[in-house]
Amino acid sequence: MSAHGAALFARYAYPPNELGYCGPADASALLRPEDTAVVERHARRFEGAWCYLELLAEAAGLPDPLDERVVEAYWIGNELLERTDPAVLLARLRERFRGQGGGTWQDASGRARAHHSFQVFEVYPWTRLLVASSHPTALSVLDRCRIRTGVVRSVGGERAEVESRPLLWTGGRLVHGAPLRESVRWSTGGRSLVPGLGPGDLVALHWDWVCDVLTEPQAARIEAAEARQLAAQGLTAR
Repeated sequence: MSAHGAALFARYAYPPNELGYCGPADASALLRPEDTAVVERHARRFEGAWCYLELLAEAAGLPDPLDERVVEAYWIGNELLERTDPAVLLARLRERFRGQGGGTWQDASGRARAHHSFQVFEVYPWTRLLVASSHPTALSVLDRCRIRTGVVRSVGGERAEVESRPLLWTGGRLVHGAPLRESVRWSTGGRSLVPGLGPGDLVALHWDWVCDVLTEPQAARIEAAEARQLAAQGLTAR
């Protein structure tokens, strides 16, 4: 089992797990990434994410769903995404989410991709609710649940001020608004999701947490994956 992959999974999965939205109880297990076996047991109980990790690993011929390349493909994006068959992904999701409705994924066909952006914008019901009623809660959830990029402007204690571009709903399109600064967490009780943080760092945000410090190519892949997903759904104008 990959220690690096387990630690990467923990960083991205902790924010929604702490909120009780995804995964099993006791999110604090993900704040101990050095305990790879504990993280693996926890990760297997993420109903959505584990399904994608298994499929990505199988398609790449890798024995470990927590291989760092597999985990990066799901949360950030890399070349492994191109090895997964959309039809196989949809079949796997139909098995995993049998009897569950609400999203648009069952009709996704060629849009299906083993990336977190597909889970957020198609498997979860929020996009359909937003399109149907322009519901403000739906927009907020989509904005927070996606992996978004930002730049750290200041750090104080266990919080940081980060500048990022929010999603806005025009009534027919999801577009990116002007950069805004928000106060987010990067550490709790002395335990953090990243080893350190400083002004100017390019970061990934998930809910109200800084979950990773990114390279420019990684940030570009996150942004490109989201743009591809929304364009495929006809929700954004370029």
